[in-house]
Amino acid sequence: MKYLCLIYEDESFWPALAPDAASKMMADYGALTADLKRTEHYVAGGQLQPSDTATTVRVRNGKMLSTDGPFVETKEQLSGYYLVEARDLNEALAIGARIPSAGHGVIEVRPLVERTI
Repeated sequence: MKYLCLIYEDESFWPALAPDAASKMMADYGALTADLKRTEHYVAGGQLQPSDTATTVRVRNGKMLSTDGPFVETKEQLSGYYLVEARDLNEALAIGARIPSAGHGVIEVRPLVERTI
């Protein structure tokens, strides 16, 4: 089953990191990604641009409305994701706990609805 691990963290975290700490965390991300690929859990993943680059789209009464910025103001912003293949929720949660940002942010793990259309 596929699970989406959504990475939420305070965007002020990374700019405040010392360069050596940031390098270490990026190396940790690289190691995690390599291991997920090696164990065939990795489906996709990526880092997002800061939330101030987001545009929110809504359609109301047939008209598209767009607003600069994310959908809601929050303390932690969506910063990236991993799409993983896991046996079950417990395995997906264990993968989510290995994401380096889990130590200072939040990882939301959600199963995908897989349709055969």
